[in-house]
Amino acid sequence: MIIVEAFILYIQKEGAHMLRKPNKLQPGDKVATVSPSSGAAGEPALKWRYEQGVQRLRDVFSLEVVDMPNSLKGVDYLYENPQARAVDLMEAFRDDSIKAIIANIGGSESIRLLPYIDFDVIRNHPKIFMGYSDVTIPHLFCYKAGLSSFYGPAIMTDFAENVEMDAYTIEMVKRTLFSNDSIGNIQPASEWTSEHLEWGDIANKRTRRTMQPNQGYEVLQGAGVVQGRLIGGCMGVLEFAKGTSIWPDESYWEDSILFFETSEEKPAPEMITRWLRNYAAQGILHKTNGIIFGKPQNETYYDEYKEAIQTVMKEYQLQDLPILYNLNFGHTEPKTILPYGAMAEVNCDDRTFAILESGVE
Repeated sequence: MIIVEAFILYIQKEGAHMLRKPNKLQPGDKVATVSPSSGAAGEPALKWRYEQGVQRLRDVFSLEVVDMPNSLKGVDYLYENPQARAVDLMEAFRDDSIKAIIANIGGSESIRLLPYIDFDVIRNHPKIFMGYSDVTIPHLFCYKAGLSSFYGPAIMTDFAENVEMDAYTIEMVKRTLFSNDSIGNIQPASEWTSEHLEWGDIANKRTRRTMQPNQGYEVLQGAGVVQGRLIGGCMGVLEFAKGTSIWPDESYWEDSILFFETSEEKPAPEMITRWLRNYAAQGILHKTNGIIFGKPQNETYYDEYKEAIQTVMKEYQLQDLPILYNLNFGHTEPKTILPYGAMAEVNCDDRTFAILESGVE
């Protein structure tokens, strides 16, 4: 009897962690583009940027692209009509001919979609959903519906990269979304950029951004090898979700690998301290098995963020918690893709990060 009860508890615990994987992409599949946050993709001066990203989906990945009806109606309309953004998202999930949904860009207030989300639609029509930054909130919609989504490239940034897409990003898209093999070791990008070339100047599409040599991953603290299921996002955006119905259940943080990054707003190091203290106060930092931090945009506050992280860990006697720093995800290019709920591994001894399973079926 004791063995049976223990087995049931194990299944319940694992079930709380497990998210359903969507089916992999294949050439010729139909992909929807959505604007769950900013409507920048529909602005006349920026439309070329959207169209360039869409063309890359066609040329590089042989995908058919459908822009959802409200997604290109511009900044003002989409700000004033969050329900229209939600309608696009729901219809893209509901349409079974669409195999993946990719966000055009982030923004600042996708939390306003929450009243209009039908979680059963997401649950009953699982498919690839990808984006980053403010798209952290739609990722939490997917989490609540039990679907693994993908913290990764957006149409107007990575896919629309000037001149051509970065080979590192292309490889990560193919490894993560087009193959059901284990994703495996994620090597650091050899170079990075956060240089801003004004999108309003169409001449910039012919100008490559300046790349900087990348120093690779840093071990901030900890030793050995730990594993856990991925959960996280953009730290400033996660603040919108705390205390709402989409904030992950307490059990989900158990034996996790947290992934955190900061936005183009470049929050002061004091904000990192405050946010991490909240995760500690919730008990989340004591439940997780390790943390990975993305490269800060432009490497602004690069050393100051490290000091802020280590300060909080010391305050809560968590100096042995394995933490890797300077990974290529979030507000930096090129970038890798992190599937929510996938089993990942942080190896402090070898200074490596790996995703131990496929992101798709």
